Amino acid sequence: MAKLYFYYSAMNAGKSTTLLQSSYNYRERGMQTLILQPEMDDRYGSGTVASRIGIQAEALTFTTADNLFHMVSAQQQRQDVHCVLVDEAQFLTKQQVRQLSDVCDKSDIPVLAYGLRTDFQGNLFEGSQHLLAWSDSLTEIKTICHCGRKATMVLRIDAEGRAIKDGQQVQIGGNDRYLSVCRKHFKQGMSERRPDELPLLDASQQDPPTTTEH
Repeated sequence: MAKLYFYYSAMNAGKSTTLLQSSYNYRERGMQTLILQPEMDDRYGSGTVASRIGIQAEALTFTTADNLFHMVSAQQQRQDVHCVLVDEAQFLTKQQVRQLSDVCDKSDIPVLAYGLRTDFQGNLFEGSQHLLAWSDSLTEIKTICHCGRKATMVLRIDAEGRAIKDGQQVQIGGNDRYLSVCRKHFKQGMSERRPDELPLLDASQQDPPTTTEH
């Protein structure tokens, strides 16, 4: 029976490179792969998965409204599909993770999904949450923090390199917007006060509650 694999990491751990290498290994043996990519990720042009070391491949793009089981089935009618690979899998919906599991269970095609585990606030992405729950195999792709420890978290940073603490969960970007760090430095970055933030008052500095006499 085919399996659903989830390869997760922080930013810049080589997820796309690993995906492209896996696809190459299949094709080298005469087997056809189907690479799926979220339409929103157009950093290298729509329908292109590229790595930082310069290799790339064409991909079929999808939106959150697409049924991935139907997309794979339609592609399989055109030619054999021996493996499905999903880039930026954190952007999948819960239902799409279920659909990918159907690709394994109903079509007997292995699915290899690659993505981030958590967002810039330390919360699970929807796709990652359900891949962690539904996958047959979980593999961490490791990278390192600037301190030398394993990086497991991602900070969203501004032009001055300061952590951004609020905003939409999804914002496409690369090294200019995100920094992979260990948990210690993630907490440090999120606790540092930015120049545009008001200082927090402790209990002794806060005004006492007002009361109204009746």
